Amino acid sequence: MNIRRFPLTREISLLVLVYLYVPVVVLVGYSFNANRTATVWSHASLDWYGRILANPTIQSAAKNSLVLALCAATAATVIALLAALATSRAFPGRGGVEAVLNTPLILPEIVVAVATLMLFVALGVQLGLGAMILAHTAFCIPFAYLPIRARLEGMNQSFGEAAQDLYANRFRCFRRVTLPLLWPGIMAGFTLAFVTSLDDFLTSFFLSGPGTTTLPVYIFSSIKAGITPEINAISTVMLVISVLLVSLSFFLGRLRR
Repeated sequence: MNIRRFPLTREISLLVLVYLYVPVVVLVGYSFNANRTATVWSHASLDWYGRILANPTIQSAAKNSLVLALCAATAATVIALLAALATSRAFPGRGGVEAVLNTPLILPEIVVAVATLMLFVALGVQLGLGAMILAHTAFCIPFAYLPIRARLEGMNQSFGEAAQDLYANRFRCFRRVTLPLLWPGIMAGFTLAFVTSLDDFLTSFFLSGPGTTTLPVYIFSSIKAGITPEINAISTVMLVISVLLVSLSFFLGRLRR
C-alpha cells in the first residue's frame, strides 16, 4: 500500500511541518529583536546575545549544563559500549537485557523523573549535581547504546577472527581492531547522549539543588516573569548547538571507516 495515494497526504504533511517549525523560526527571528518586549519588533540587534554572554547567572547555568552533559554522556557511553559488547552474541535472556536497556526510551519522562526523585529521597542521596549526573546517565544509556550496537552489528567479524589467528589475545584484539572500527558509533552515541542530557528539563528540575541550576531550568524560571528576547537568544543558542551535534552524530553513524 502506497501512502502517497491517499488524498491530501502532501497537504497534511506540509501543514504538520509548518505547525512544528514556524514557532521555532519565529523564536529565532525575535532573538534578534532590539525591543525588550519579545512580541513587539523594533529593529535587528545582537545586544541580547552580548547580554547572555555577560550574565553571570547564565554563565553558571551553562557551566552546570555542560558539566552535567559531559559527565553523564561519558558514563553512559562507557556503559553502553560494555552492554553492546555483552549483547553482541546470543545468550539466554538477551532479549530481556535489551528490553531493560531500552526501557527509558518508552517510559514517560515525568514518570522517570518522579520515580528517580522518590528513590534518591528514600536512599538519602543529596539532591544536586551528583544526583543529576546519576539520573542523566541512566536515561542516556539507550541513546548511546543504539548507535554502538548498530555499528557492532554492521562490523565485519572477519577482522577480529584474523587478529586472533595471528595470536592476538582478546584485549589486544579489542584495542587494536574492534575499538577503532567501533569509534564512529561510539562518538555518535556519545553525541546523542550529550544532546539528550543538555536539553533535559524535567529530571534536572526535580533533582537540582542550590547552585546547580541548568539552562533549561533557568529558562523555565525566567519565563514566569515574562518572555524576553534574552530567553529567545538562549533558546536559539541551545537550538543551534543541538542541531549541530545531532547532525554530527548522524554523520559519524554513517561513516564506513
